[in-house]
Parts: sequence; structure tokens; C-alpha cells
Amino acid sequence: MAIYAILIFWKGGQIIKEEIWIEKYRPMRLDDIVGQTEAIARLKSYVKSRNLPHLLFSGPPGVGKTATAVSIAKELFADSWRENFTELNASDERGIDVVRTKIKSFAKTSPIGGADFKIIFLDEADALTSDAQAALRRTMERYTNNCRFILSCNYSSKIIEPIQSRCAVYRFRPLSDDAVTERVRFVASNEGIEVATDGMEAIKYVAQGDMRKAINALQAASLVDNVVHKDTIYKITATARPEQITDLINTALSGNFMAARKYLDELLLDQGLSGEDVVGQIYRAMFNISIPQEKMVELIDVIGEVDFRIAEGANERIQLEALIAHFTLRGRN
Repeated sequence: MAIYAILIFWKGGQIIKEEIWIEKYRPMRLDDIVGQTEAIARLKSYVKSRNLPHLLFSGPPGVGKTATAVSIAKELFADSWRENFTELNASDERGIDVVRTKIKSFAKTSPIGGADFKIIFLDEADALTSDAQAALRRTMERYTNNCRFILSCNYSSKIIEPIQSRCAVYRFRPLSDDAVTERVRFVASNEGIEVATDGMEAIKYVAQGDMRKAINALQAASLVDNVVHKDTIYKITATARPEQITDLINTALSGNFMAARKYLDELLLDQGLSGEDVVGQIYRAMFNISIPQEKMVELIDVIGEVDFRIAEGANERIQLEALIAHFTLRGRN
């Protein structure tokens, strides 16, 4: 029996309990995973052969890495999949002790229910320390006969080469707009929610290829109204409307710094956006604005510098005003 997380909220003066949709609609089979057609087709061949190498899934969050690992275990082991599959999150326990204790103790035991091997799924493996990864490499070698490892990470470059060479590497790309639309429409249909055309465009803009973001935005918007529109999506996700960002950039490039600063005040003070999010949206909007290539290159270089400074803890307001000041100066040239 499936166990769902519960969301509790107030509506009409009453407490309403609602299942969290990202768990309720988590894919249970490889066929249910959208947007990763090539990777899934190759992984199905492993399931069909009833054999599996060590696997390394690399890609951004919310694109199906964890769902794929769980689906492989379910299709390989059927009813005994829980006994032959364990999931650990390396971001919680990232030291060498987790390899020496939890991972090694699970790998030592024999498979259950006639299975040929067990599966250890190590999520966010790029959070493991170098020493832990070195210990993991040795464990992978030693228990190959009765255990397979599936590692998941956002950046494969943070996984040491000896581990990468022992794994079949699958790179999961950000989900396409069509894949996001397909799944969101499916969830909305099952929940009796209508998604307007502008609402769907907003969900795709906010999600940026992350299915979790898309479905979370849909669920939050559904609590406001049965018809999901773009304004609701942007408000509940604390995202500026694309046209606001475009107006900010164009105003700064026109040479009007004070007017651009007012746009920035509205985003930071009135709407409560974070400086990091504003910088990210400015970067995305740059490719929809018609400006000479040389100017584009210089401005993107400055955006990258500001993004780095904010990430390192610099004052968001000062950095963003410096950014629009640079836009203003460059626009006058």
C-alpha cells in the first residue's frame, strides 16, 4: 500500500488534509517517467535481462533520477523490492562512517526472495567527502557479486574518477516544456483542476525543467482557485513576471537609472523576491532582448560576477543596483 505525505492547511475556516502531489504522482514504473526517453529505453534493457551494472545518474534536481532508481528496483524485484533496496542520502551523512557502517552492512547480507543481487541507491552522492568516496570505491569492488550501486548526483565532476569508471553513466537533462505540460495536464485532470493557457506557460517558466517545481506550483495554485492562471503561479512561487524583468532591463539600457531602480524596488520590497532569483531571471531574459552581441557578452559577464558575489554573501541590494547601473552606463554607449 502506498504511503503519501500529508499537507495540512486552512480553507474556509476548516482544516483540510491533502496528499502532497509530488509523492502521490511519483512514477512507479519506468514507463511513467517522462522526458528521459533515451535513458529509460537503455535502462529497460537492463531490467529485461535481469542484470544490472553499477549506475551513475547525473543531472539537475526534479528530472526523475530518484524515481528511475526506485522504478528499476520495483520492476526487478517485484514484491520483495523493499527488502532488496535501500536508499541513503549522502547530503545527510557524508563522511566515511556511513560507508563503513550502513552501506557495508547492507551490502554484506544476501538478497531476499530469490533475487540475484541487492541495490543500494545513494542519492546526492556528490556530497560525499573524498575519503568517503574512496571507501565507497573499495566497497563497490568487494561486494559486486551480491550488490549493485546506483549513485545520483547533480554534478558528475564531483564524483572521483575511480567510481565513474566503475559505473554506467546516464545524464538526465532538464525536462522539456512538452514533458512538463504532459505531466501537469495529467495531474490536473486527475485532481479536477483546470489550467489556463497562460497558467501553463507560467508553470513552465517557473519550473525550468524541474517536475517537482511544476507540480508543487500546480498544487499550491489549486488551493487558491479551481482555474489556474499565471498571476496565481507567479505569486505563490515568488517569481517576477517575465515582462517585469524585461521592462527593468530595457529601462536600464535606455539610460534611466532611477526608473530602473524603482522597478527593482518593486521586485525586492513589494514582491519580496530574493536577489539571487532576480539575477537568475535577468540572465534568462537577456536572450529575449535584441541587443548587439558584444554588448550582450559584456552584460552577461557582469551578471555572472554579481551572481557569484551574492552567492558568497554580498549585500543583494547593493549588488543589484550596481548591476542595473552597469546596464545604464553600457546602454548609453
